[in-house]
Amino acid sequence: MTEIPRINRLFPNQVKDVILPEALAFPRAVDQWVRAVFVASVDGAASIAGHAGGLGNDIDKQLFALNRALADVILVGAGTARTEVYGPAEDDAQWRHLRENRSPTAPMAVVSHSLDLDFSASLFTEAPRSARTILITCADAPAQARAQAAEVAEVIVAGQSSVDLSAAIAELQSRGFARIVCEGGPQLFTDLMEAEGVDELCLTRSPTLVAGTETRILRGAQFDPPVELELKTLYGTDDGFLYLLYQPAA
Repeated sequence: MTEIPRINRLFPNQVKDVILPEALAFPRAVDQWVRAVFVASVDGAASIAGHAGGLGNDIDKQLFALNRALADVILVGAGTARTEVYGPAEDDAQWRHLRENRSPTAPMAVVSHSLDLDFSASLFTEAPRSARTILITCADAPAQARAQAAEVAEVIVAGQSSVDLSAAIAELQSRGFARIVCEGGPQLFTDLMEAEGVDELCLTRSPTLVAGTETRILRGAQFDPPVELELKTLYGTDDGFLYLLYQPAA
């Protein structure tokens, strides 16, 4: 069995060799929780050459898989699903024990206004029955695309001319998806923050500088006023990576 990775807690108090599932555990005192998960460079880039994969280390990759195992549903924007060529979540043997009494993998929930998606892609055709892909759209989405979507996925309509994310989150939670992990992209994260739909940001900070015009973890109009965050926990590893858990300030 693969050794469970450990990281060092640096804040609020220092503890060495905390196992990753303990470090990333969802709060036990709440029934519903939305966690956004991102990796970014020191200068704020969330991608290299358009993709996020080059920024993380091995711990970040395991953290990503752990968050998927902890989730009841994985929320992602259609643009990110296309760019990163999403498929169904993989059954990760290392974290399989964390899904006891649940489906072996969490379903994907893709947010799309236009439903401009390839419905023959593995995201839809290879999703297991226990974790059928969910499409979240709005009432004004093209009728033909909605009919196609319904053949390969479970469709949730939230909002009229655009996706109402507050209604979408409530609908997911009403179906028993209490722990929601949002993997982006930046527009979806921005929209969720504007809807006050994020309880926690799980951010890996990569000790790299990227420069250029790479994507950040947020995209869109500037928040007015800026959203204040409170650092709840900070972890680190010897290779200079930092793992931060933030919550919106009260």
